[in-house]
Amino acid sequence: MEQLEALTRQAVALANGAPVLTVPETEVARQLQICNACRYCEGFCAVFPAMTRRLEFGKADLHFMANLCHNCGACLHACQYAPPHEFAVNVPQAMARVRGQTYVEYAWPASFGVLYQRNGLTLALALAAGLAVFLLLTLAVNGNLWGGLGGNFYQLFPHHLLVGLFAPVFLFALLALGLGVRNFWRDITPATTGQALTTPAAAEATQNVLRLTYLGGGHGQGCNNADDAFTLARRHAHHLTFYGFMLCFAATSLATLYHYGLGWSAPYDLLSLPKLLGVSGGISLLLGTVGLFKLNLQRAPEHGDLAQKPMDLGFIALLFLTSATGLALWLGRGTDAIAVLLALHLGVVMALFATLPYGKFAHGVYRTAALLRHAVEKRQPSTLGLGDE
Repeated sequence: MEQLEALTRQAVALANGAPVLTVPETEVARQLQICNACRYCEGFCAVFPAMTRRLEFGKADLHFMANLCHNCGACLHACQYAPPHEFAVNVPQAMARVRGQTYVEYAWPASFGVLYQRNGLTLALALAAGLAVFLLLTLAVNGNLWGGLGGNFYQLFPHHLLVGLFAPVFLFALLALGLGVRNFWRDITPATTGQALTTPAAAEATQNVLRLTYLGGGHGQGCNNADDAFTLARRHAHHLTFYGFMLCFAATSLATLYHYGLGWSAPYDLLSLPKLLGVSGGISLLLGTVGLFKLNLQRAPEHGDLAQKPMDLGFIALLFLTSATGLALWLGRGTDAIAVLLALHLGVVMALFATLPYGKFAHGVYRTAALLRHAVEKRQPSTLGLGDE
C-alpha cells in the first residue's frame, strides 16, 4: 500500500511538473507527515519548527530540513512511533540519507558527485600515503631524505614550489564548495519563502554554528546513546575539532601575512604567534578527531546512515593525521628526521585539500546555509499560522 501511495505521489508530481522525489526523500516526507500530526518533539531542534510551517514537503523543503538536522538522536529516543512500531519513524536516519544525497546532487562539477560515495577511509589513507611517498622519493633523489636543516623547511622544498603545489588544490576546493552551496542556497530559498537575509538572522545562525546549539539534544543534555543515556561528548569532540582546525588555519594565514606582507620568512620562533596558534590548534584537532572516531565507531546503526560511515571515517582520519604529523614535525624540528616528517605532513595535507569538496567537510557548509535559511524563515509570519517561535 505504501509503495502504491508513493507511486501515486510521483505520478501527480510529474503531471504537475514538480521535481520527482527519490526513495529517501519520499520516506522523509512520509515520516514528517506523521511528526506533523504528533508534535511531541516540536521544541527539540530547528527541524520541527520548520516542519510545522508546512503541510506538504517538496524536494527543496526536504533538502533544507535534512541539512538542518544535526543527528542528535533525541527525537528517535522520544518517539512513540519509532521501530518496531509499524509507522517505523526514524527521523535522524531518514534525514541522514537525504543529507548524503544532497552532497552528491549539489557537487560541482556535477560529474564529481560520485566521489562522495567513494571517498572512504581506505581511499583517504591511500591518497595521503601515495602523495607522501612521492615527496619522499623526490627528497631521496635529491639526497635530502635524512639530515638536520635547522628547522628550515624551505631548504627541502622552496616556498614557491609549495605555493605552486597547494594553492591550485586549495583554490579549487573553495570554488567547488562555493558553487555547490550556492546551488543549494538557490534551491532552498523558495522553500523558506524567499525572504531577504537580515543582520539578526545572520547573527543567530552564526551563534548556532559556533556554539553547535543543536548538538545539545532535545533538552540541552546532549545526544542520545543507544541505551537512551544523554551525552555531550559529540558536541565537545566537534568543538575541539572545529576550533582546532580554525586555529591551524589562522596559523597558516598569519604566516602568509608575515611572509608576503611583512617580509618575515619562516622558520619562526617557538613563541611566535603562528607557532603558538598552530601547536594549540594541532593539539585540539588531535583530541577532537580521536573523540569523533571513537564515537563514530560506537554509534548505534539506527542513529545514522551506515553507507556514509566510510566517508565520515576518511575525513576524520585525514584531520587526525594532519594534526599528528604537524605536531610530530614541530617536535622533530632540527633533527635528522625533519625531511621525512615534512614529506608525511605535506602528503596528508594535500590529500585533505584534494578531498575537501567531496567529503564530510561539506556537511558543515551545507548545514550553515540551512541554519541561515531557518533563521530567516522563523522571522516571517507563517502562512499556516503554525510553527512561529
